Parts: sequence; structure tokens; C-alpha cells
Amino acid sequence: MTLDTAEAAGSPPPSDLAKSSVGNRVQHILHAHPSFGPLVVLVVSAIVFDLLNSRFFSAANLSIMLQEVAVIGLLALGQTVIILTAGIDLAVGAAMILAQMVMAGLAITSGWPVVLALGAGLVVALATGLVDGLLVTRFKVPPFIGTLGTLGVFTALGLLYANGQTLNPLPGSLLLWPGNLIQIGSFSLMTGVIVMLALYGIVGYALGRTAWGKHVYAVGDDPEAARLVGINTARLLLSVYVLAGLIYGIAAWVQIGRVGDASTNISSTLNLDSITAAVIGGVSLFGGRGIVLGTLFGALIVQVFQNGLALAGVQDLYQQLAEGVLVIAAVAVDQWIRKVRT
Repeated sequence: MTLDTAEAAGSPPPSDLAKSSVGNRVQHILHAHPSFGPLVVLVVSAIVFDLLNSRFFSAANLSIMLQEVAVIGLLALGQTVIILTAGIDLAVGAAMILAQMVMAGLAITSGWPVVLALGAGLVVALATGLVDGLLVTRFKVPPFIGTLGTLGVFTALGLLYANGQTLNPLPGSLLLWPGNLIQIGSFSLMTGVIVMLALYGIVGYALGRTAWGKHVYAVGDDPEAARLVGINTARLLLSVYVLAGLIYGIAAWVQIGRVGDASTNISSTLNLDSITAAVIGGVSLFGGRGIVLGTLFGALIVQVFQNGLALAGVQDLYQQLAEGVLVIAAVAVDQWIRKVRT
């Protein structure tokens, strides 16, 4: 059949068919492997920034990037588990700050044994997740509204507890352990990065290899269908928020070790950065799709852009612009992927 005959018969030209076929293949690949797209973006962006500044791939700069990604990577991991259920947590930063102030305050100001102070801080972090989970499951408050409210509550509690103080643990304290550096030649690996990677492995296994993980995806994809097949959706959602709270508590410990003190004066973009990392990593804001490996790539992408643009001498304003564009692009791609025909 000639091109004219095909057009006369109402069939698309061969060039359009080829484009459609390639688009469908890419769409199916990204649908089947959510972390593939973020990996490509990470590799390409790293190469571009290295071309712009040869210091980008230096051992010292790579060490700094990994240290800085440890905390946001942990917060994004907790955020991912919640987003997979079609929820969202706007109080991640406030929960982490409250937990770290309790850890440091009990150990330094109140004289508690450090192990007990760490345990108490983790319990506080668990409690923040429990409160958010109860608001969503028991009181049926939409996650966006519920966590927006607890953002204010946890922030106020952290400020009241800290009383404007910056707490500095003594050298060698267990509070500072996540900040210890493992020297590998000229490359330095922070212990907190190893903690982060271990948690990614544990949570990734739980989501991909256990009944609990399959239920998380089922609830995020269609909560009513999940309920009809016998899944206790309320209990599952509560467990998700409590797990996220525990991860935020560990992030609080890593934050103390990374900077060497506990303070409420921490970046105000933690909530946004955690969501950004998850979304750029291929986790669907509509729930039910995404893996933690993609979130790790997303956290690295955020750090690569922040570090690379800074090395290139780009103003903070444009760094925020680039991050915003990445989020919009990631959501647009997610919408396109969700239309895949099975």
C-alpha cells in the first residue's frame, strides 16, 4: 500500500506509526521499570555537570554530595512509603527536628545515657507517625490536611523543647556516630550513608518481597478493591505512617552526626525536597507505583543539581527554578506512563 493509498484509507502514515510504536515501547519500559528513567537522568546530568566543572567528579566533591544526600534520602524513603498509598506527609522536617532535639536534649541537658536518649527520640518520631496515621485512618482526615496541621504542631513542640538552644554533643558521643568518616583513599564515606543504604535495602525488600508490601501497593492503587479482597486498609495505613516516623527518627540521628549539633535552624525545604526526590524517582503521587531504588536516584538527582549548579556559579534562585522544573516534568511523565495500555 502506498502512502497516498494509506492516507486515503484513513490509516496513519508509516512515519507516524513508527513514532507511535517507539513511544509505546518507551512508555511500557518506564511503566515496567520505574527507576530506569531517573537513572538515565542521573547519569546524563552528572556527565553534563562534569563537563561544566571538572571538580564535579573529584573524590572530595563526591564525598560531600553523599554526606548531604544521607538525610534527605532517609526523609524521602519515609515519604515514598506514604506516597505509595496515595498519601503525602508535609510534616517530615518538623518530625525529624522534634526527634533530634529530644535525643540531644535528654543526652546533653538532662544527663540521660545516650542509648536511652536515642531510644526516646525514636519513640517520639514513632509517635509523630502514629498521630498522622490516626488522623488519616481513625478521623478520616485527608493526608494533605492532616499532615499540614501536624507540621505546625510538631514545629511548635520542637521550638518549645529547644528553647532557642543549639545543643553540641561531646566529641566521641554516640550521637555523633553517623557522622564518622570511613576513609577510602582520598574518598570519605560517612557512616550515615551506610545507614541510609541499609534502610533502603530493608524497606525495598519489605515492599517487594512481603505480603505487607504487596498490600501497600494494592491500597495505593485502589483502596476500595483492596478492602473488598480482605486487606485491613486502616491498619495497613497506620503501619505505613508509623514506619515513616521511625525512618524520620533515624534521619534525625544522622542529621546530628552530619552537622555535629542539634538545632531547629535547619533548611525549611526538607518537606519539599523529600517529595521532590520521591516524585523525580518515579513514585506516582496517585499511589500504587514506584520503587525505593527510584527514590534513591531521585534524591541523588536533587543533590547533583544543587551541587552542580553551585559549582557552575548559578544563583540559588535558579537552583530552585531547576528543581521546580524537574518536579513538573516528573509529574507530567508519570501522567503519561499511567496511560499505558496493558
